[in-house]
Amino acid sequence: MAEYKGIHGTKIQNYTTDPDNPITGQVWYNETSQTMKFQYPTTINAWSTGGNLNTQRTNLTGTGTSNSSALAIAGGDAGGSLTSVESYNGASWTSVSGVNQARQNLAAAGTQTSALAVGGFSNPPVVYRALNESWNGSAWTEVADINTTRADLGGDGADNTSALIFGGNPGAPTRVTDTESWNGTSWTEVNDLNTAKKTLGGAGIQTSMLAFGGDTPTATSGSVDTESWNGTCWAEVGDLNTARRNVGSAGASNTSSLCFGGQLVPSPVTGVTELWNGSTWTETTDMATAREQLGKGGVQTSAIAMGGAPFPSVSVATEEWNAGIPVGALASAPRLNTGIQAFSGG
Repeated sequence: MAEYKGIHGTKIQNYTTDPDNPITGQVWYNETSQTMKFQYPTTINAWSTGGNLNTQRTNLTGTGTSNSSALAIAGGDAGGSLTSVESYNGASWTSVSGVNQARQNLAAAGTQTSALAVGGFSNPPVVYRALNESWNGSAWTEVADINTTRADLGGDGADNTSALIFGGNPGAPTRVTDTESWNGTSWTEVNDLNTAKKTLGGAGIQTSMLAFGGDTPTATSGSVDTESWNGTCWAEVGDLNTARRNVGSAGASNTSSLCFGGQLVPSPVTGVTELWNGSTWTETTDMATAREQLGKGGVQTSAIAMGGAPFPSVSVATEEWNAGIPVGALASAPRLNTGIQAFSGG
């Protein structure tokens, strides 16, 4: 059996405290905590360039489980609202069946093969929609309408049978607190947001959701407001560090989310990215291209941003987010049982 030293060039040493400057890959035994520990390689959180959309657009939505499995849905350009939908495989976008009704400023939920496209408005002429369409991986089908017609709403969910929508704009300059839950057949009104808002981000599942940013009656240029949904009601939690609206969002629950991009006033757009850990937002690496009104998808560790409006143009650009292990992080293993050895030769 190969010895650890022969593989890695160092011995496993015992310490009463962790060494001050462990090298990458070093393993040691902490006698005080009675744990084996090792030093991770240095990694970073970063955005990287992905494949361009086939159709440039802004005011779109998106959904998906990662930066290699996502949908870009509808949106608008200089000619008005679009029906176009594209599917992403981690390298390139492929045009698939479009939504039945052209619209923009809508919400989405689900995966690349099981999704919803909800609300929004069509233009021209401007018509606000209660429309809900369901995606089965090959086609869109109109299903039950939402109860409150609106655009600029937040929303997310696991698939086309389980989603939550909230906030939005039933007609400028109105904002609403309305929250609705989808069970695959119908929408049910549930407890409202604490603060009426539109152009907000949303990330999570039907029973564990985060709503953040947007604009409110008292913060019309962008808000730091964050609310957490526990499946029954909304609670106000820690604020974003940067107030903004028209944000991108990703996340799997109300304890693990990502907020990126958006619009600042007086500055037009931003690439600021923040991580949510269940209690606080932490600023991390900015997007390469500042933008607002963008599409989104994924989770906190593997997200995607596409399209949007990096002033003064409409974008086809895609960026992929990968969250690594924090630089210098330590990992520990449980105490080894007597007689069981991870390595031979010490």
